[in-house]
Amino acid sequence: MPEIASLSAELRDRAGKGAARATRRLGRVPAIIYGDRRDPVLISLEPRELSRALARPGFFATLVDVQVDGTAHRSLPRDIQYHPVTDTPLHVDFMRVGAGARITVSIPVAFVNQERSPGLRRGGILNVVRHGIDMVCEVENIPDRLVVDLTGLDIGDSIHISAVTLPEGARPTITDRDFTIASIAASSAVREEAAASASGAAAEAGGA
Repeated sequence: MPEIASLSAELRDRAGKGAARATRRLGRVPAIIYGDRRDPVLISLEPRELSRALARPGFFATLVDVQVDGTAHRSLPRDIQYHPVTDTPLHVDFMRVGAGARITVSIPVAFVNQERSPGLRRGGILNVVRHGIDMVCEVENIPDRLVVDLTGLDIGDSIHISAVTLPEGARPTITDRDFTIASIAASSAVREEAAASASGAAAEAGGA
């Protein structure tokens, strides 16, 4: 069972831009809970509590119990609108999730054992293609991350989704190809060293 966060919320009685602005003037963040074939619930959130939740890694892959008047709405964060200048949250959308539901979430990727990669030890660079992977999984089995092991990888090697151990019952949304997650690329210093070595070898061969 994935870790479940909790947020306290207050009901708000009106929808619309004017009502949302009024909520912000009161120092709260307007939000909505929808889905699971039930009526939407208009709520507002305390900004500091919301900021603490947003600071956690993988917020959009975290189940949240939104507490409203003694009722917990188990939900998944779906969208956040930010102020274009201050970057403060302006509105949050939560989608209710029922038991047994299958949902699509973006799971963050974590890379381990960098010190065991010959390519990185030789000065190569980890070129990350996908920092997160969209996965279809059961709501009770949302992974907090997908782990990519870099052991033994050299410069020029790539890591594909087939090399990653996926949680039971989970699958990537892309199923028609073995897509790349990351690769080990040569740094400019490594490329210059290789070019110098090749030039020296050519010069020796010409002199001979």
